[in-house]
Amino acid sequence: QVQLVESGGGLVQAGGSLRLSCTISGRTFSTRAMGWFRQAPGKEREFVSAIRWNSGIIYYADSVKGRFTISRDYAKNTVYLQMNSLKPEDTAVYYCAAAVQWRNDLNDPRGYEYWGQGTQVTVSS
Repeated sequence: QVQLVESGGGLVQAGGSLRLSCTISGRTFSTRAMGWFRQAPGKEREFVSAIRWNSGIIYYADSVKGRFTISRDYAKNTVYLQMNSLKPEDTAVYYCAAAVQWRNDLNDPRGYEYWGQGTQVTVSS
């Protein structure tokens, strides 16, 4: 089992920044990749970013490229999402997720076995 705990959401004005954290506990050695997804009211959950845990290969959705940065800290078993130049359309509940099986396609939420509780990010205009 893997447990994920997120933090760092909040309310920020457009153009501002936030950093989300996701700490992993339990069978952390089985983690193959970590992803961030978001879900706005009335919309489907969408891919934001992912990182392969061992190789560090990173993926971003086109909508966040150049503004968001994903990173990981092995020692703290934590993955971060630094969000800069935030826009009102970034408003959503953000979820971190862990994949313990190899997945070729990390932008599909069905490929992740474990999920955090979600943290609200609200960007005001």
